[in-house]
Amino acid sequence: MPSRRKQQAKDTATVIDFAQRGAVHTADDHSTAVTIGLNAAIVAVSDEVPQVTVVRRPGERSSGDADAPDDSDGLPFGPFEPAQHRTLELGLRTWVDEQTGLTLGYTEQLYTFGDRGRHAADGDHSPQVVSIGYLALTDETDLASGTDTVWQPWYQYFPWEDWRSGEPDLIRSVIHPLLKKWSKEAPDRAGQRQRWDRACQCFGFETSRWDEEKVLERYELLYEAGLVFEAQRDRPHLHADKIDMVRPPLGAPMIHDHRRILATAMGRLRGKLKYRPVVFELMPAAFTLLELQRTVEAISGVRIHKQNFRRLLEKGGLVESTGEVSTKTGGRPAALFRFRREVLRERPAPGVKLPSRGPRIKSP
Repeated sequence: MPSRRKQQAKDTATVIDFAQRGAVHTADDHSTAVTIGLNAAIVAVSDEVPQVTVVRRPGERSSGDADAPDDSDGLPFGPFEPAQHRTLELGLRTWVDEQTGLTLGYTEQLYTFGDRGRHAADGDHSPQVVSIGYLALTDETDLASGTDTVWQPWYQYFPWEDWRSGEPDLIRSVIHPLLKKWSKEAPDRAGQRQRWDRACQCFGFETSRWDEEKVLERYELLYEAGLVFEAQRDRPHLHADKIDMVRPPLGAPMIHDHRRILATAMGRLRGKLKYRPVVFELMPAAFTLLELQRTVEAISGVRIHKQNFRRLLEKGGLVESTGEVSTKTGGRPAALFRFRREVLRERPAPGVKLPSRGPRIKSP
């Protein structure tokens, strides 16, 4: 019998339509059944690029218009089936194994996403899918053959989040003026000020500073302003006129609310780096200090001073030498290190500290 890992991933239509199979109906004909779905934002870092597993669903595009953005990318997901899954996490791991073939390391539950309209339009009574989102980390990058799952750079979906080369031009040239315009469209001065204050806090405008953890807040602000394709798709009565105004779209869109789930995972991981040694779940058993630094920078989206970073590692006792060297650096051999697991017993919050205050964006 073939192993689960080598099996063909379940048919996309079957996975998408799992609500119909798992629905629990009540006696009230006008009630809406609720089913539980499991979503996974699976993260790895390869060649300094943070990547996320994406299931390609080309038949699930929301528009047949060839000029409309392709929003068929989605995170791996499937139904929670109590008869087969003893726990929610075991159900998630089963789906991930079938759809990707990956063995997950660190896994944590993110949030429950249950807003009406995620999978069904207002007014219909089809089963509503309540999704439980998970963040999962792995150092594997080989996906199971025969599936429609691929690795995609997460900055493809959130291009304004990568500050490693300085402030992204997209913020200054596109996002800042569009949010300024949106703020001025509020019906009164108080509303205008409230909108702009929120924009400043999220994107670091004026006297505020960039906070790398506010990934979800930034995405939700852009959604509310109608500047991301998902808002234009989900609420055309409010934002259809903005489709032509924001071309190309602000980041690649995703199916349903999967980009919101990914934003939640990104913000959680960026925060977690500071007080938990989760970065080592993304590293091989032995690594150079530069490789470790580049991985932290890739996830956080900001550069870190080399000497400060190494002092923090030394002070925190996070790594220890293997006694070996790497010759893959292209220059002088570099010492190899490994995660020092004893630190988990020695310190309550053994994370990797980042700059306490991010850069400030200058107004155009």
